[in-house]
Amino acid sequence: QSFITFCQIPNFIQYTTMKTVILASLIASAAAFAPAQQAAHSTTTSLQAKEDYVGAIGVQAPLGVWDPLSILDTCSEEKYDRLRATELKHGRVAMLGVVGYLVTYAGVRWPGLEDVPAGWAAWKALPTEVVGQMVASWIFMEIANRDQTGEAEFDGDFRNGYLDFGWDSQSDAWKTNKRAIELNQGRAAQMGLLGLMVHDAMGNVKDILP
Repeated sequence: QSFITFCQIPNFIQYTTMKTVILASLIASAAAFAPAQQAAHSTTTSLQAKEDYVGAIGVQAPLGVWDPLSILDTCSEEKYDRLRATELKHGRVAMLGVVGYLVTYAGVRWPGLEDVPAGWAAWKALPTEVVGQMVASWIFMEIANRDQTGEAEFDGDFRNGYLDFGWDSQSDAWKTNKRAIELNQGRAAQMGLLGLMVHDAMGNVKDILP
């Protein structure tokens, strides 16, 4: 009986091994094909979502539709408009910030503030009343820089019937080009201001500015 049992062991091992191989093959097949289909569907959805924004302002060479976080896959029109308005606002603030930093770094000061240094060191040297005036100015600008009349052509159009500079007399192509220029300059300013802030904190900003 022991001899018969011993002889049956190879058959049992072979049978068990065969079942294991079959089971592993099924698992591998499921792992191989199901995610691939899901990935293909996700990629198709992502491409379709991005195609809707190919002609949007700010989408241009060399990056085109640059969406590394795939935000556009589930982005509603309202969310897109809000994100674009936020980007435009941050770009405008950054452009003012870069100009302000370069002007103060060059030594230009308001009367009475001649001894205030440039960059991060200015915070500790500014008089309290000047800080209060700055905060009040920020609040006023936040309130004033809005569409007060409901006649804005796009998010970020804060003319409110007062400022025009010939805008209304220009073609749609000219307006689109100018808006794209402002958006891209704002993007560059955000990177530039961040670079100035980092190097100023490191104490080597003089190495990158003349």
